[in-house]
Amino acid sequence: MNTSAPTDRHRTPSPAPKHFAIVGAGMAGIACARTLVQAGHQVTVFEAEDGAGGRMASESTAFGRFDSGAQYFTVRDERFALALQTVPKLCRPWSANLVRVLDPHGRVAEAALPSLEPHYVAQPGMDAVVAAWAKPLGDSLVTGVQVTQIEPDALDRRRWQLHTEGGPGVPVHSGFDAVLLAIPPARARLLLGRSKVSATLERSIAKVHASPCWTLMIAFPQANQPTMSHLGPQWNAARSTHHRVAWLARESSKPGRDPVERWTLQASPTWSQEHLRDDAPRVEAKLLRAFSEITGIYATPNYARARCWPEAQTQAPLGKPHLWDAKARIGLAGDWCMGHRVEDAFLSGLSLALTVA
Repeated sequence: MNTSAPTDRHRTPSPAPKHFAIVGAGMAGIACARTLVQAGHQVTVFEAEDGAGGRMASESTAFGRFDSGAQYFTVRDERFALALQTVPKLCRPWSANLVRVLDPHGRVAEAALPSLEPHYVAQPGMDAVVAAWAKPLGDSLVTGVQVTQIEPDALDRRRWQLHTEGGPGVPVHSGFDAVLLAIPPARARLLLGRSKVSATLERSIAKVHASPCWTLMIAFPQANQPTMSHLGPQWNAARSTHHRVAWLARESSKPGRDPVERWTLQASPTWSQEHLRDDAPRVEAKLLRAFSEITGIYATPNYARARCWPEAQTQAPLGKPHLWDAKARIGLAGDWCMGHRVEDAFLSGLSLALTVA
């Protein structure tokens, strides 16, 4: 019996490293990118905003940070739990599991029992986890640019090139073996339809739908003055049946946050859709009035800002972790593939990366 080690010519060759273009630097896009890099591939990630995070956005103000997108996350899958162990100091449990359910007038209709499932937030903001995972990408993360077109590479028709707008660099990026879209479904449909690169993917996501969400961020620094007692209700988070507001959270109650009294409101999907094209000042006024009705806080905030997420909560998911058109070498990932949770986004990006690596 020959017990000698196999020679190099008997070993199964490793797949040649590929260069992937990833559009979107939210949780799904960065989870996909880090997995591909760990597998030995090259990535270039394109993000329209100024940094990584997506809907795990956190906004800094003179009064402290606000989580303008995802408010917390849960951990149900072992793969997500293992990934979070790489950033153990960034995540802490938050008592959002003690949330109250309110009637339209702000009265507690149901005090939810403590859940066995912990709810976590990142510190100093929800974007900290995505930012930490994106940091090793260095210059491979291109921010402030919008991808407008996908087309065959002008120099090598076997590869792809992307047209972009914004940013200081060149408008055309080329030489990609595959393009992976980690963006909301409507944006993906727009880009695929404009580029005509995969009719299969266009058909697959035709019925996927995510509802919009207007978010209001307000601060009351006067509540932290020694002469003033605790402002507003004794609960820190609540789901509401008010026709305008679906969720309220006292940002200052989250661990690792500035103590200035701050609140984030998320409008209901129906109300957000009805007022999708309203300007921000009009939305601020309406949501502030609803906030007062719910909480009993009628003080004028020192800071108020509204932000609209055009696609925030999945109403009709894809029903599978990701999509991959092997012939076109185009893939899709996002929380909308399976739901709307942070963990859904992570698992979708991971699943797509493992398929194409």
